[in-house]
Amino acid sequence: MTITFIILIAAIAIGTYLFMQGKQFGELPSGKRLERILKSPHYKNGKFQNLNPTPQLAEGTSMTQVFFNFFFSKVENATPKKKFNFTKTDLKNLNPNENIYVWMGHSSYFIQIDGKKILVDPVFSGSVSPLKITNKAFEGTDIYTSNDIPELDYLVITHDHWDHLDYETVTKIRSKVKQVITGLGTGTHLESWDYETTKIIELDWFEGSDLGNGFKINAEPARHFSGRGFKRDQAIWASFVLETPNSKIYIGGDSGYDTHFKKIGEKYRKLDLAILETGQYNNAWKYIHMLPGEQLQAMKDLNADRMIAVHNSKFKLALHSWYEPMEKLHELNTEKLRVITPKIGEKVFWQDDEKIYPKWWKEYK
Repeated sequence: MTITFIILIAAIAIGTYLFMQGKQFGELPSGKRLERILKSPHYKNGKFQNLNPTPQLAEGTSMTQVFFNFFFSKVENATPKKKFNFTKTDLKNLNPNENIYVWMGHSSYFIQIDGKKILVDPVFSGSVSPLKITNKAFEGTDIYTSNDIPELDYLVITHDHWDHLDYETVTKIRSKVKQVITGLGTGTHLESWDYETTKIIELDWFEGSDLGNGFKINAEPARHFSGRGFKRDQAIWASFVLETPNSKIYIGGDSGYDTHFKKIGEKYRKLDLAILETGQYNNAWKYIHMLPGEQLQAMKDLNADRMIAVHNSKFKLALHSWYEPMEKLHELNTEKLRVITPKIGEKVFWQDDEKIYPKWWKEYK
């Protein structure tokens, strides 16, 4: 029995090791990129650090407890009861003069602004896990494929987590991408997936890049973490402020609430649009994902005229009902801030403040 048990453990260990050598896990920084990382003021004690102390788990919570609750707790309406029926916008035949936003579920979205086409954190593979049979998209949400994506001026990757950086998707759209913009360190993965080094702009917090023709991109802090395997925080997680000839758009990525929102708002004075995570929260990880209502405070801190809610309605990654994030957001929005919650695939003219967005999730409850 003892020998059999040892053989079984060894086989599992070897199998796990071999599995994690797959290309989808990417690579860790090395060479000149690592030299640059080591000089970053945000890289200390062998990893990137948040601006303020940020425990992975809240006080009084253990990883064992979190895993047990995730796999064994019963959550009412954790997944939709019926298939979604969304209509997707044709991204290849847009009027180039339109300023639009199209949500693709969770944190994937397309922006056309002042003539430029931008795709953020695309995940079209149907799963946000290295094991594709797990963490699968809700039925009817994965309506976009790589074939639907037009030629892109910019691909923005906020950080390297599986639900933001999808190996299958970014490799399939590689030939359509003119330029990638991401946080320092994430370019290692992209280069290992055959993206040309010259096409990758990697930014540390508080760094920016002049993209030409009145476009600029600035990397700002977020309160989160990174990593695709066992070793964490070797690439920085970031938010971005995209400055166009006529607008300023905040690309929030993933972040717990903290003082950085206020500082960003003071720096840019006014933002036309903030795209903020609203979902996949839990008190156990309140430092790295915002709890209900904190998005509204973040929006005010940022001095944003409008907010679009993302990071919900496509995957079950937390212990709340699939529709709770939108319901709580509207319930807590007592100040009637301009909050936009569109359907997946809907063409959103986000500058039109007269447009009323129905609570579409109610028909699927």
